[in-house]
This record gives sequence, C-alpha cells and structure tokens, in this order.
Amino acid sequence: MLSKLVPVVGNILESNLGLDEDSADSIAKEVDVIINSAANTTFDERYDTALDINTGGPMRIIGLAKQCYKLKLFLHVSTAYVNGQRQGRIMEKPFFLGQSIQHENEQRTSKSLPKFSIEDEIKLALESKQALGSDNSALQKMKKLGIQRANTFGWQDTYVFTKAMGEMMIDSLRGDIPIVVIRPSIIESSYKEPFPGWIEGNRMMDPVIVLYGKGYLSGFLADPNVVIDVVPIDMVVNATLAAIAKHGAVRKPAESNYNIYQVASSIGNPIVLRDLFKYFYEHFHSLPIIDSKGSPVHVPPLKFFSSMDDLSTDLWTHAMNRRSGQGGAMTKLDRKLVEQAKYLANIYEPYTFYAGRFDNSNTKGLMGCMSKEERQEFGFDVESIDWEDYIMNIHIPGLRRHVVKR
Repeated sequence: MLSKLVPVVGNILESNLGLDEDSADSIAKEVDVIINSAANTTFDERYDTALDINTGGPMRIIGLAKQCYKLKLFLHVSTAYVNGQRQGRIMEKPFFLGQSIQHENEQRTSKSLPKFSIEDEIKLALESKQALGSDNSALQKMKKLGIQRANTFGWQDTYVFTKAMGEMMIDSLRGDIPIVVIRPSIIESSYKEPFPGWIEGNRMMDPVIVLYGKGYLSGFLADPNVVIDVVPIDMVVNATLAAIAKHGAVRKPAESNYNIYQVASSIGNPIVLRDLFKYFYEHFHSLPIIDSKGSPVHVPPLKFFSSMDDLSTDLWTHAMNRRSGQGGAMTKLDRKLVEQAKYLANIYEPYTFYAGRFDNSNTKGLMGCMSKEERQEFGFDVESIDWEDYIMNIHIPGLRRHVVKR
C-alpha cells in the first residue's frame, strides 16, 4: 500500500494548489478520484481566513479537477451542520448558489432580509481586513464579523457558514464532474478501526470532557433533552470508502452525478445530552483522573443551565470552593479555566440547544448496496452503537490515553 502513496507538496490557498508543473501534469493524467477533506474547523475563525479555506479551497480544487482527464469522482467532506439553524428532520439535499437558511424562514414570515451573495461576502471580508489592519483588536473584529454574517443568513457560526458556501461553489462550478458530498455530524474517536478509541487532538465535545474530568467544570449551557449527534471517525471513513466504490467506478450521466450522504446518528440512534453527561459522570466517578499530586479528582454530576449568567456564577463558585478546599486562594490559572469553560459554553450553545435531526436515508441506502462481508469489514451502521459502552469504555478511555495530559 505504501508503495502506491506519492506525497505532493501543495497549498489549498494557492491557484492550482501551488503545485509544480510536473506534479500538476501527473495528477491531471493519472488521478481518477479526488477527495477533499481540507478545512478550517474553528467555529469562530476570523472571517477572511475561514472563507479562504472553506469556500475558496473547494473552488480551487474544482479548478484542478477539471484538468484531470480520467476523473470519475470528486468527493467533498463537509459537515451535517451546514444545514445551519434548520429544525426538525433535515434531509440530504444540496445547497445552491445564493440559498440561505434565513431566506427559507423568510418565506414563512413577512421579514425582509438582505440578499445573500458569496461574491459579496468575499468582498466584505477582504475590505474589512484591509480597513482593520493586523493588530489583536482587528483579529477579534474579524472573528465577530464572521459570526455576525453567519447569524444574518441562518447559520450558527463561521465554520458551518463558510462550509455551506463551499458546497454551493462546488455545485456552481462542477460542470459535469460527478460529485459526492459526505456530511458527518460531530466526529469523535474510532469505534473499531484502527483500534477502539483512536483519536487525535482535543476538539468538538472533548474539551468539555477534559475540563470536567480534571474537576474544572461543574455545569454547562445546554438543554438536557437535546439530541447531540455524534458519529465515530471510522464509520465516517467507511461511508466515504463505500461512496467511492459506488460512484467512483464509472463516470455516470450528469443528471445522476450529485449525491449527498449525511453520516449521522440523531435519527436512527439518538442520544440526549442528559444521558451523555450521565456517562461522563459515571466514567470519572468510577475511574477518576489522578492529579499532579497523586490524588484522585472527584467530580460532581454536571448541571444544566439555560442562562450564561447562572452558569458563570456556578463556575466561579465551583472554582473558589475547589481552591479553598485545597487551602489556597484563586490563581490566575483558575480564572483562565473558568473563562475557558464560559467560552466553550458560548461557542457550543447553538449545538447544545440544536433543534434539528439529520436524515440519513441515502447513507442507509449506501450500506444496503454492500455485501454482508463488506458491511462487517467496512461497517458504518450508527444504529449498532451502544452509546453507554462507547462513551464510557471506548471514547473517554481513548481520549485519556491519547490526548489528556495531567
């Protein structure tokens, strides 16, 4: 397998991906499937940066794809949350240029909204960047601009807004190139492959787990009855491979060459935040983290808050009680950790109060095309997941083993 891998230096921010002439020529002649998973996943990234990577990146890769003589498939890894603030059962449907969530809502109200144009958004980001300069205050203003623009058009943050625009640009520029869009929900550690609990990085719900396990988190801004949509990384990979096998073998007619697969659990195997937080508590209650002094960290059951003010008060009280129990006064680190918890609660609020569930009919149909042996080896049946076992015995142990530091 390794003999078939040829690493090539490139840059998604550059025209033709910054490839040298020989590499670009070889790719154009030999590549038959392109997989684009490059993205900036920071929810509140500065607007110009997120646009350049998540919206401009797919535009540039599609440009390269059009040069590939043998290309049978362009597969783009997106996110189920490109569906923004839609509610109820959310189908596996494409986005079209100029489409926005708020304009969908506008059809049911008399509220008038500004026109949504990707070209205008790119222009706004560039002009704002030039006007604001490059100091730290400019950075914060560019971050706020991204959130504001996302909210204006019905998305919860800069990440999903710019990813949605990326999908729109792919559809607009693809011509007759066959497209598959994989939309996973919240990706977490592996279920089975390469081994249970494999994970890299501290992201998505994991910073919350780590803060809680270390004793710094007493509650969170969340609705206990909200379904949180989680899917293990290996199931996302297997669904991607299955989609390539189905759609990448032969180039199909234009009318059947755009397919979307939402790899998600909220319809077939939902887990609510009340249960998720209970599993966090039960894990750390039975297997506490050992602190730097060799003592077990005891955690209380997580509380649910609907108000940031109430959560903030509880976090500060918890921090002061924790420090006084250790015979000392609040430190700079204690204050930093409280602010970190508040930041996470704020940035995750659209997800911990989310009212949508992602339909995965296409994905289930894809699995139905596989043989029994293929499903066993490359399975992605989210309905087979035992969430209690996965969270308590696979995911958190994997997080502690591969990510958490004392």
